[in-house]
Amino acid sequence: MASAKLPDDLDACVERALAEDVGSGDVTAKLVPKDAQAQAVVIAREPSVLCGRPWFERVFTKLDAHVKVTWDVEEGGALRNGQRVCAIRGPARPMLTGERTALNFLQTLSGTATLVRKFVDRVRGTPVRIVDTRKTLPGLRSAQKYAVVIGGGDNHRQGLYDAILIKENHIAAAGGIREAVQRARALKSGVPLMLEAENLAEVQAGLDGNVDLLLLDDFPTHLLTKAVAMAREYRRFNRAQTRVEASGGVTLANVRDVADTGVDRISIGALTKHVHAVDMSMRFVPDADAWVEEQNPRAAQK
Repeated sequence: MASAKLPDDLDACVERALAEDVGSGDVTAKLVPKDAQAQAVVIAREPSVLCGRPWFERVFTKLDAHVKVTWDVEEGGALRNGQRVCAIRGPARPMLTGERTALNFLQTLSGTATLVRKFVDRVRGTPVRIVDTRKTLPGLRSAQKYAVVIGGGDNHRQGLYDAILIKENHIAAAGGIREAVQRARALKSGVPLMLEAENLAEVQAGLDGNVDLLLLDDFPTHLLTKAVAMAREYRRFNRAQTRVEASGGVTLANVRDVADTGVDRISIGALTKHVHAVDMSMRFVPDADAWVEEQNPRAAQK
């Protein structure tokens, strides 16, 4: 299973999420005695890839360090419908207060990792890498990009600061591809230089500029194949390292066809933009260790 470095803003992200939910205090949790203890289990309601354990745990530890989470599945592990994901034990009030925020993180990040895994499985056997984009949920970019890696994919640039990507509006404002590339070189920024191309003429212009990455936007597969051949020839005769990335209109139905054109990687905005949160639930139980899958009637019906 893939591993990923935890984002530096994990704590800040959890604190913001708790602040918007708890506000001045959880008035409903006060219905439970302050010293009451509880046990709960989280149950997966559909097959998925687990992601977001650190966020889930951090929600409860920020509310009360006495809340303990015991996991049944590793980060990036496969979940089946009706499976117990983890057990939670500790003071009842913080468990009730943190339930929705913790599940929001776990369900959302598991949804991203699950979709990435599906795309990765479709191109298995090829050298193609599946990568994300900047089309992320505001405030959750680092978390979603973490989930992409857990799902088996790679990260594109994190933001506007760690790579130069010349797109159509930059080309128009700069007066052309050649001018834009020259100005990018003059910056001496030390970050990768990438160009989005919309036709073969722009591919050639990017190769002439020796960019690090050509991002081919909405190319049909026959033109992708031609662009890949152009890039390979350029690399062979110029000892260059320009890579080719396909982007735009990629789905589970056509991703294998795109991969078979020979591109180095495929970027897919839907990985983080079209979020389908995995269905999970947290249930208080008398004994978390005694809970078994057969006790879950919803799982038995599916």
